[in-house]
Parts: sequence; structure tokens; C-alpha cells
Amino acid sequence: MDIGLILLQVVALFMALTFHEFAHGWVARRLGDRTAETQGRLTLNPKDHIDPFGTILLPALLILMKSPVVFGWAKPVPINPRNFKDPRRGMMWSALGGPLINLFLACLLAIVFKALLMVGVNIRGLLIFLLIAIQLNVFLAVFNMIPIPPLDGGRVLVGLLPPKQAYAYSRIEPYGFMIVLALMYFNVLDRFVFYPIQMILRLLGIG
Repeated sequence: MDIGLILLQVVALFMALTFHEFAHGWVARRLGDRTAETQGRLTLNPKDHIDPFGTILLPALLILMKSPVVFGWAKPVPINPRNFKDPRRGMMWSALGGPLINLFLACLLAIVFKALLMVGVNIRGLLIFLLIAIQLNVFLAVFNMIPIPPLDGGRVLVGLLPPKQAYAYSRIEPYGFMIVLALMYFNVLDRFVFYPIQMILRLLGIG
């Protein structure tokens, strides 16, 4: 087992998840909800976003099992939709902030990666870390945009639907993760997750 590689994966995952949750809170604050800020969650300090299972145990198990995909989640940033002028749209934009920051990070890191190669920097650990971080950020962005609540894509869809349909669809949220896991088990999500990931990585010149 390559301990160095594991550490790089863990650092990259913590970074991606921290920025993801920070972006949710930052967008919410811009739209009028200061809940994350008042609870000390509007921060880029990873320890304030750690979820014992989603941030530590699950990624560790996936790494130990040599899973081709390592992912997890952080402790959700608290958002109070009642503080938005338009609660549904406020939640939609706040949800969209997480995947967008992950895509932004992936693009930024891809530029850094290519720049280092162009100037002849060949620090293996750094280049591997950048590749891992790019792939993780793209994966988190695409995975979280699956249109099933409580994933970000589900909240975006609820914000776009007419009120009656939005309310009806939001009621599946308690079963959302079970639905996602079932779809993953039966390989239904391949076209909606892995194909877009491969396409984005190719556009970034990484795939």
C-alpha cells in the first residue's frame, strides 16, 4: 500500500469538500442568509466541515478496498431558506455554488498542472496531487449534480420546477441517498456520472 498516495488522496478530498461546503455558505450569505457565518461554518478550515463517516470512514474504506473512485461528503453547511427573499431560488443558487466551485478548482488546477509541465517542473508528488485533485473536483461536481435531493442537483431541480411539482418532488429527499445507491448498484448512473466526468477531463486536457 502506497501511504504517500493515500495521503495525497486524503488531502485532495479534504480540500475539495471544504471548498464545496464553503461555497454553499458563501452564496447563501450573499443572498441574505448568515446562518453558516453565525455558526462558524463560513470557513476554509477543513476541521469545521468534517463528517466522521462521510469525510473520514467512507473514503478510508474506499482507499483500503482500492476502489477506482474515492469520494465522500462533508458536514452540510447550515442554510435557513426563510432568510431568502425567494426561498426556493435561494436554495437553488446556494446548492449550485458547491459544484461550481469544484469545477472552478478543477479548471484552475488543470492550468497549474499544464503550466508546470510547460516550464519543465517534474516534481512527481506535486503532479500526482494535482491530477488527483482535478479528478476529485470534477467527480464531486458531476456527482452532486445528479437531480435527486438531497444532492445539489436535486435542490437545483426543485428550484426550477413549478411550486406544486417542486413540493411533490422534494418529498423524496429522505430516500434520496438510497435511490442514488440503488442506481449506482445497477449501473444506471454511468451515463449521468462517468461519461460527463470523462468529457470534462478531456476538455481540461487531462483525460
